[in-house]
Amino acid sequence: MYDYDLLVVGSANADLVIGVERRPGAGETVLGSDLAVHPGGKGANQAVAAARLGARTALLARVGDDAHGRLLLDSQREAGVDTVGVLVGGAPTGVALITVDPSGDNSIVVSPGANGRLTPEDVSAAGCLFQGSRVVSAQLEIPLETVVETVRNLAPQSRFVLNPSPPRPLPQEVLAACDPLIVNEHEAKVILGDSAVGDTPEDWARILLAKGPKSVVVTLGAQGALVASAQGLSRVPAVTVDAVDTTGAGDSFTAALACRLGAGESLAQAAAYAARVGAATVTKEGAQASFPTAAEVAAP
Repeated sequence: MYDYDLLVVGSANADLVIGVERRPGAGETVLGSDLAVHPGGKGANQAVAAARLGARTALLARVGDDAHGRLLLDSQREAGVDTVGVLVGGAPTGVALITVDPSGDNSIVVSPGANGRLTPEDVSAAGCLFQGSRVVSAQLEIPLETVVETVRNLAPQSRFVLNPSPPRPLPQEVLAACDPLIVNEHEAKVILGDSAVGDTPEDWARILLAKGPKSVVVTLGAQGALVASAQGLSRVPAVTVDAVDTTGAGDSFTAALACRLGAGESLAQAAAYAARVGAATVTKEGAQASFPTAAEVAAP
């Protein structure tokens, strides 16, 4: 019935990565490592992560007609992603400037470029992709009105997964479609805004659910994750690993969870699998280059 297990509507960036001993303060200059250029962007990352896990995956995105755009298209095709929905031109390819410290933590500044030109009209024109997709995922590195149009184009039986990063307040129409809404602590607090009551992830999840999503997943880093729906709340334990680089971990988590939900698993089961995928991701440097295959996730 479905051509794709997952359609990703989102961003595609070139990641420009520099390792630093520590991140600079205001007005400070620090020396870093040689510049490394990797294909990235939350949308492109999710698509590659899903394809590596064996999911039939398509990407709806926009890149520039430039070297970074060609890098991104090549990486998608190499992973097995269908790029029929990747539009070319209109602006330079988006770029993310990333610093990574010795602990593996990163700081990121994004220049949206062509991502900002992915329009609602582009979404409307891709109706065949939506009709053929079991699950659709999105993020917020593209215009919010494009995400709204994505929700409006969902096929009747499709499931919508949203990671609202970078976070901003969401319209009710988008919140009501989320199944689940996937947030970390920072994203949860931004979306909750003045509704931010309580100090625990359980508090955040309950209030988020009251805002309309069908389900919520709160990622908690080394503390695992929390899944919440009308059936209740439960914790998903973390997988302990030695982190090298956390870049892309959230994207691989979201992709893995979306794929497993599409395969019929419960939210808790899908989140537990996604936690293993995210843990495998942080043991290697880079974003897409660090995403594991299904066989690697299954290995003891």
